[in-house]
Amino acid sequence: MPWSLDMSVSDAQSSRRFTRQSNHRGRKVAASLFVLQSLSQFAPSGHAQEAPAGNVKRGGVIRYGHFQEPACLFGGWVQQWYLQRQYSDNLVARSEDGQIVPWLAESWTISDDKKVYTFEIKPNVKFTDGTALDAQAIADNINGWLSNDPDLRNPTAAPYLGDSFESARAIAPLSLQVTLKVPFQPLLNVFAQSSQGILSPSALKRGLAVNCENPVGSGPFIVDKWRHGREVTFRRNPDYNSAPATAKHQGPAYVEGISWKFLPDQTVRYGSLITGETDAIYDVPAIAWKDANSRFPVLRHVTGGTPLRLALYTARPPFDDVLVRKAFAYSTDRKAAVDTSFLGSLPFEGNGALSQSSPEYLRELGQSYAYDIRKANQLLDQAGWTERNLNGVRIKNGNPLIVRISYSYAFLKPDGEQALQVIQQQARAAGFDVRLQPTNPADFFAGKNLGPNDYEIVLLYWVAPGAEIFRISWKPDQNGEPNRFNPSRFQDPKLWELIQKAEQDFNSAERTGLYQQAERKIVDEAPVIGLTVLDVTLATIPHLKDVWLDHGSVGEPVFYDAHFDEKK
Repeated sequence: MPWSLDMSVSDAQSSRRFTRQSNHRGRKVAASLFVLQSLSQFAPSGHAQEAPAGNVKRGGVIRYGHFQEPACLFGGWVQQWYLQRQYSDNLVARSEDGQIVPWLAESWTISDDKKVYTFEIKPNVKFTDGTALDAQAIADNINGWLSNDPDLRNPTAAPYLGDSFESARAIAPLSLQVTLKVPFQPLLNVFAQSSQGILSPSALKRGLAVNCENPVGSGPFIVDKWRHGREVTFRRNPDYNSAPATAKHQGPAYVEGISWKFLPDQTVRYGSLITGETDAIYDVPAIAWKDANSRFPVLRHVTGGTPLRLALYTARPPFDDVLVRKAFAYSTDRKAAVDTSFLGSLPFEGNGALSQSSPEYLRELGQSYAYDIRKANQLLDQAGWTERNLNGVRIKNGNPLIVRISYSYAFLKPDGEQALQVIQQQARAAGFDVRLQPTNPADFFAGKNLGPNDYEIVLLYWVAPGAEIFRISWKPDQNGEPNRFNPSRFQDPKLWELIQKAEQDFNSAERTGLYQQAERKIVDEAPVIGLTVLDVTLATIPHLKDVWLDHGSVGEPVFYDAHFDEKK
């Protein structure tokens, strides 16, 4: 392997230990592949054809196998967005080419000063509890998102809009006015994200505990029952009349419902598709990627916002020194780690600032900090980490160069853990003592291994349509309140100035240029280091037609247009 070229004796021993671990993993992978190949004997092969012209077959329940189960059926985590997309509607939608198109809002205007948005709302729409979906209902939602009420506050909308939002009010039964303190060009992109789905204000009065279990929207499906640890069942909304402009049809969904099963084991999940126990599954495992593409229709969406990246804690040693940050990046062959871990099914992403599907993405930054152990050693020497202990770990002022990486399967696919193990071994050649801190999702969201003295690196992403994510990641602490969405703790006034200018600029070329200046600055300062993309993949049986992935930001599976063909 490339990182073995400059290894000390102890590094070589560590490498042999890693090889044994890799071989053990290889045996497990081979066993899993044997299971999948055995199961494939019972499965049909082939790709889906185009949906038949004319009448579409109605009925049937889609049996869908998902990965992770959230603690609430809506909220700020992408796993919750997938669910919310099925039962709630948004004010606007985002098309595949990034255009904002109508949904609950049929049209809108923006004032000359870019501070007042007036939306005309689709008539005769109701929530599934019978409450009218009018301008007042949407205003109640938006005002709640930006309030301090824990039952109403939206963990995604608030970080975007908290600085700019002034009010939302109904100026007529079907006319909504949103007023901002300062212009904020990404507003419509924010409104298009599934976490900003509109919920029944009547139902919201029941409190968060009840609504987490049984939320009420106006979408094509109704939450029927949540069997914790097993599945969420949805039934068709027979009165649905508010599909977005991105949909393939209008009116109620074609299928009777969805059985949204939680199948966390990736082999079991993919195997369920092969044996016919499910009709669609989420997150095709790397080991089955080629097989899935040979026998099933496979959908893929690379999310915008940030890639899956390593966020380096810059507020204290060792990563308060940009030389050490860059040295760590150069000391790891992250491309090889990604290729090894994901078996070629995911690309390496060296641009830690921005996802490659974001409109502002600079492709030349995608190979940033390519593996260069000689350069890593030079930078560490320059930074004063010139001594090593008996284990080959660098020392400065008596302190060893220890780097703890906190991560959770909430943000890392099971295939990805080997990538971190590879990085752990590679960095030893430069003198880093890398320690992995896996944390289960519940503890991770509760803050375990995420305190200011608990880690040097954390593995995270944040999805968004594009570079508006910079507001979330790089807003500096203000008025004594830390930005909890900035695990790097990197705070640069010039960077923040660029971001704010971009947000208020409605000229597309100028805004893109400002965001790209910010993007270059982030990559150059290396408070984050790119690893790979965050993708959403879906494999379906050939007889399930017209499933698609939303383009609001996350790539949620959309089953509204889906239907079974006559052969099912």
